[in-house]
Amino acid sequence: MTEWHIRYGGRAVMIYWHVEKNSVCIYSQLKTCSSSEVAAMIEGLLRHCTQMKVETNYVDSHGQNEVAFAFCHLLGFQLMPRLKRINVQKLYRPSTGNNDAYLNLQPILTRAINWDLIRQQYDQMVKYATALRLGMAETEAILKRFTRGNLLHPTYQALSELGKAVKTIFLCKYLHSVELRQEINAGLNVVENWNSANSFIFYGKGGEIATNRLSDQELAVLSLHLLQISLVYINTLMIQEVLSQPQWMKLMKLEDLRALSPLIWGHVNPYGTFRLDLNVRLPIETG
Repeated sequence: MTEWHIRYGGRAVMIYWHVEKNSVCIYSQLKTCSSSEVAAMIEGLLRHCTQMKVETNYVDSHGQNEVAFAFCHLLGFQLMPRLKRINVQKLYRPSTGNNDAYLNLQPILTRAINWDLIRQQYDQMVKYATALRLGMAETEAILKRFTRGNLLHPTYQALSELGKAVKTIFLCKYLHSVELRQEINAGLNVVENWNSANSFIFYGKGGEIATNRLSDQELAVLSLHLLQISLVYINTLMIQEVLSQPQWMKLMKLEDLRALSPLIWGHVNPYGTFRLDLNVRLPIETG
């Protein structure tokens, strides 16, 4: 699994997390560094095996492309990326013959969407989206059919056109709404905080997975996943216990509530010997 990671400049594996806005990780994947982040993103949306209904997914620039926008639209998810190079993005025209429209947007407008191609390939696009949803094939295997190396594939071309249309709509909303940009940034900050907690919990060997055996790597990642959601659960109960007292709740301002997070670990000592007594429980009211 270990490969040279181009972005970080070292040997590594990729661990892709799906973290809910309240700091609970609902899905984790151990992948090679060269594997598609788009495939990992779609896989987690479809296979998280929780009762949560995922509606929106926040990603960075590496977790999106036009095909990802198309598949997320067909599968009923909203893809909301934080784009690193927003200054080079282009908006696609809704139709031909209106080149003089939107005068103020002329520098960033490009050609019109090919709606006829989308209509012609609609059944094929739905077929592939259904195969993804039902797990009839691996997500990465399906997406490998729709890469830039297969530009002549008519379904790829249609997915690309649909993705361009959906992405254009998203970009218009993204540029127009400060609240949307703040929402996406806040969602991704939860993941950054999650990664910081990784460094605290997974402190042995400097945070490195010390083996190249796949089973041991998977066990390490799943153990990390379990420890972290346990930490979030206990922290949530303790915060609820404190804020159930009126004198503490009255002290909380809007800014304090907005900054409140169950993903804290300053009160935890990860070192030493822990003697577990299953007959003693934390003094927390869970009812």
